Amino acid sequence: MNLNLRQTWLAAALAAALAACATNPVTGKKDLMLVGEGEELSIGQQNYAPMRQSEGGDYVMDPALTSYVQKVGNRLAAVSDRKLPYEFQVLNNSVPNAWALPGGKIAVNRGLLTALKSESELAAVLGHEIVHAAAGHSAQQMSRGMLVQGGLLAAQVVSSSSAYGDLYMAGAGVASQLVTQKYGRSAELEADHYGIDYMVRAGYNPQGAVSLQETFVRMSHDKSSSWFEGLFASHPPSQERLDANRRHAAKFPATGEVGVEAFAAAMAGTMKAKPAFEAYEEGRKALDQKNFDLALTKADQAIKLAPGEGHFYALKGDAFLLQKKYPQATQAYTDAISHNDGFFYYYLQRGLIENKQKQDGLAKSDLETSVKLMPTGGAYYALGNIAARANDVGAAKKYYSVAAGSEGEIGQAATRELMKLDLPDNPGKYIRTQAGLDGSGMLVVAVGNPTNVPVTGITIAIQYVDAQGQTREVQRKLNGTLAAGQQSQVSTGLGPFQSNEQFRVALASARIAE
Repeated sequence: MNLNLRQTWLAAALAAALAACATNPVTGKKDLMLVGEGEELSIGQQNYAPMRQSEGGDYVMDPALTSYVQKVGNRLAAVSDRKLPYEFQVLNNSVPNAWALPGGKIAVNRGLLTALKSESELAAVLGHEIVHAAAGHSAQQMSRGMLVQGGLLAAQVVSSSSAYGDLYMAGAGVASQLVTQKYGRSAELEADHYGIDYMVRAGYNPQGAVSLQETFVRMSHDKSSSWFEGLFASHPPSQERLDANRRHAAKFPATGEVGVEAFAAAMAGTMKAKPAFEAYEEGRKALDQKNFDLALTKADQAIKLAPGEGHFYALKGDAFLLQKKYPQATQAYTDAISHNDGFFYYYLQRGLIENKQKQDGLAKSDLETSVKLMPTGGAYYALGNIAARANDVGAAKKYYSVAAGSEGEIGQAATRELMKLDLPDNPGKYIRTQAGLDGSGMLVVAVGNPTNVPVTGITIAIQYVDAQGQTREVQRKLNGTLAAGQQSQVSTGLGPFQSNEQFRVALASARIAE
């Protein structure tokens, strides 16, 4: 970029930034905001449900706990500086974490709740997340990314805290980045500061925010803790934050509701089930190590302690599935659905077994239910197979096309199946050609295969104007197979030409190399 162009770009960027500054409803400061409120609300609304699914799903075994958290959240939201359609959900995830999507869509993990000691500490967690939403911290980071990257979101991403996160086809998209982004120092301090203000306004003792940060700082010294998978990854604790909370909380009377007894009563059912979830987590680790017997033993132990939790039955299903004991696995996923019919994974796993067994009607129903809850490449790929077996080429192409957007083996397999169906009709959609003249004016065509699938039977159609001014059409073949990612060159024997306007080149045919 030359100096003048760079100066022009910087001036335009600065002008755009100044024009986009808006008054923050929480802090009263001027902040860069290139993301409108309508977009914030849309991002939150569209992604809240699938993001909850990707983090373990809603915690349905103890609905009274969710109602309690929602009551506390709504009490704080009522005194916030920005009126948004706030929502609060408890997620069925043992990793201690909480997050907020733009527009006030907030979630807190079961694993975090079990580490708290009072309603005022819960209020500190929820108040902090409400400030992130009300102050538009995620939208600010998006805006800065847009300015720096020219329209690309530049948010820091950390590992998912859920085993299901990798399945989410939007896992690398905006919502996942906003959930897992690491907030900057100023945003964390703001969320702490104004979160305490919201606590006081709502009638809570502000010392809950101090005791909460004391716990976080103490736990941060244990580098092996699961906290580093969850809350500490996106909300790093520090002595600075603790000291700031102490100073700000000291400005208010140490009165207001603490709610130790109320919190303990609300948590009673979940704390009683804690040993069951611990057995479940041990079973998951055993399954990762291919210790199927131990995984099944731990699953049965968890079910005995808390028979109403669907995840425990799904653990049995996964263990049976890996052993190719399909009838037992199917029954286990059915049991899981009977206890929680709103989690995608149970339907996905049962549907994949049914697809494997060519039970297409049952498989299609389960897989379609799963993608309504959360889109996954595995479900779309299996639906493509079902459509292909039914000779519904249009539907198969549609499903494979979606699945091809997945990463890894599923994306590659879906691309291959899609190309089998679509390549003969639309070779130019997948194979690239570039025509040019060599030093003697003879026509040369470069052919590239940017896909991950080898292609053969490539024929190039050439339309050109001969020396007599007549339009002619010929074809040239590329011999052999063009491997994935490979490029080759075809000497057409046509020419010499004076300019590129004398010919047109297109792909006439190609097919998958079996």
